[in-house]
Amino acid sequence: MTSIAGSSAWFERGYVTYSNAAKRELLGVSGKTLAKHGAVSEQTALEMARGALKRSRASVAVAVTGVAGPSGGSAAKPAGTVCFAWGTRKNLRSETRRFRGDRTSVRRQSVVAALEGVLDLLAGG
Repeated sequence: MTSIAGSSAWFERGYVTYSNAAKRELLGVSGKTLAKHGAVSEQTALEMARGALKRSRASVAVAVTGVAGPSGGSAAKPAGTVCFAWGTRKNLRSETRRFRGDRTSVRRQSVVAALEGVLDLLAGG
């Protein structure tokens, strides 16, 4: 995103919160949400997006949390499960997708889905 010249005019900051502790500390994700729904859940993604908006001057946020694989999944949330949340200060939505492929493929598909969701949000969707 920031490899585009002039991106500092529209990209304020980003958070990398791999651990539950980072999700709690940096984005304010509730420990109760993490305990009840897990890190890979739409509920967590929504709290991540809310937290990013609350802790920045951004007008749009996207949150991604998932299992890229090849390990780390479960029967309920196999590798390739990715939860997204997109939001503005007035509107939040979430979605879970299941991608196929290796870790690199899942990560690339997640980036595409995340950016498409931002474009959809900005278009009024």
